[in-house]
Amino acid sequence: MKFLKTALLFLLLFATLSVHEGATAKMEQDKPDLPKTVGVWTRPDSPRVVDGTTIFKYMNGAGELYLGYRFDHLEVYEYAADGQDNILVELYFMKTSDDAFGLLSQDWGGEPVTLSQSPLSKAKLTPASSVSALYGKGLLRVWSDDIYARVMAYRETPESKEAVLSLGRAMTANRKNSSPPRLLNILPDTIDSAWRLRRDRISYFRSFLVLNSLYYLSHQNILGLDLSTEAVTAPYERVTSTENRERVQLLVVKYRDPARARHALEQFQEAYLPEHKKDFVSGSMAENPNFFKIEDGWLGYKLYDKRIALVFECPDQGSARMIINQIQFVQKGE
Repeated sequence: MKFLKTALLFLLLFATLSVHEGATAKMEQDKPDLPKTVGVWTRPDSPRVVDGTTIFKYMNGAGELYLGYRFDHLEVYEYAADGQDNILVELYFMKTSDDAFGLLSQDWGGEPVTLSQSPLSKAKLTPASSVSALYGKGLLRVWSDDIYARVMAYRETPESKEAVLSLGRAMTANRKNSSPPRLLNILPDTIDSAWRLRRDRISYFRSFLVLNSLYYLSHQNILGLDLSTEAVTAPYERVTSTENRERVQLLVVKYRDPARARHALEQFQEAYLPEHKKDFVSGSMAENPNFFKIEDGWLGYKLYDKRIALVFECPDQGSARMIINQIQFVQKGE
């Protein structure tokens, strides 16, 4: 019996080590292969490694954005050359591809550039899926599977631009193209042929602090967002004349389970709509979306299973109702 227990412990230890070694080997295999030298610039042998406990020191307190996603660690390289300004490379290793995409989606500014020769399949295209790298004024930002990268030339020159893009090509080589988060599929391109999605304003996130940087709701976490939730927000625009256009903001949040979604909506109602408490519809909110006139326009929301859709700043109740009713809460494959 003692021998059997020892053997079982040995097998358990071996299996644990094998899993750990397998995960480590996968990370090393998937890690971008940055060249030692690019153009006239050369990097040190080892990067500076930053984790969740040191990211605020590295960024002078601005690490909240990255910790608002499933952040693992950051590797920093500095390429230097005599007589040239440095080139900074930051590789953010995230827990999932969705988190890396979310960081890119915070800002669609810059010129889209192609770094890989294997574009996404048309079957996987979603509103923001055609862009995985953006370049502007010496800064390249890249989404490559579970890595988000920033490559920045401190001074942009034709030579530094080519070096930055070359580094982008190197870090994406032999890495798979991932699809954007499935939650983006819930956003229709057009609503009633008049309201059009602003593709360049689509943002995917998990944290209420990130939401507030995109569309401010409250200094408190009134929607119960955390790393277990997924959310996407984007504006829709309708041109009313040659000089005027109307804009509404759509927000969809997906929770871990229906109970969390319902609790979050109740919390939102109490915090955001206290003056309308008597108007809240009791019972099944799945069949009863609610609409309220508030200071900046009409607000509408609907709860369906573990998702909440909210639309803000609508010009009238009819628009709010139409937009909410256009949301396809059930996604294929779920």
